[in-house]
Amino acid sequence: MAWNWQLKNWPNFTWNEDNLEKYEHEFILSAGVIIGSSEHISKEDKQELFVQLLSSEAVDTSLIEGEHLNRDSVQSSIKKELGLSVDGKKSTPAERSIAMMMVDLYCTIDEPLTHETLYHWHRLLMRHDHRIEVVGAYRTHEEPMEIVSGPDYAKKVHFVAPPSKTVPDEMSWFIKWFEDTSPNGNNPLLSLTRAGIAHLWFESIHPFEDGNGRTTKY
Repeated sequence: MAWNWQLKNWPNFTWNEDNLEKYEHEFILSAGVIIGSSEHISKEDKQELFVQLLSSEAVDTSLIEGEHLNRDSVQSSIKKELGLSVDGKKSTPAERSIAMMMVDLYCTIDEPLTHETLYHWHRLLMRHDHRIEVVGAYRTHEEPMEIVSGPDYAKKVHFVAPPSKTVPDEMSWFIKWFEDTSPNGNNPLLSLTRAGIAHLWFESIHPFEDGNGRTTKY
């Protein structure tokens, strides 16, 4: 069986726009309600809402990946990164790192995506994990990057990513597409469609030793 990156048309993804139209419309309406509502609250309340949104995204996404973070500690760390008053609540290295990444992500959201940006985010996310040999750079190991489950003696291989030697080129193609399909790009895509393709494409390349899921979700 060939993996998706081994197919002749890789990475030319296809999708059914009619099936996505309803969800794209609902997303735009919901986003509009939130943006509109935020215009009618105080600066302090707007800052608090922003902190809550960032911390919820950080905690919930990390939980999907099996990492449990304290919501209050993450909120406190985010406030500190934003220069807001904090309660001095102690946080773990992982909570401080995710707070730094979330703030950096949203403060640079209009800047172009680059290899260096991804390295920086990965470094923030994974610098506290000493099990990983390469942090803040794409994987370089020669053995296959396998997505598996089960014990070593009976593991099940769900997916094998492209070889490490091809990752830089694969990511260059991904970044070029990501910029080209941005709202200001030459071929803009609707938000949910673009996010879905980006998630699948990034996960298929699996460019880092670990932390790929968290990086692409954020």
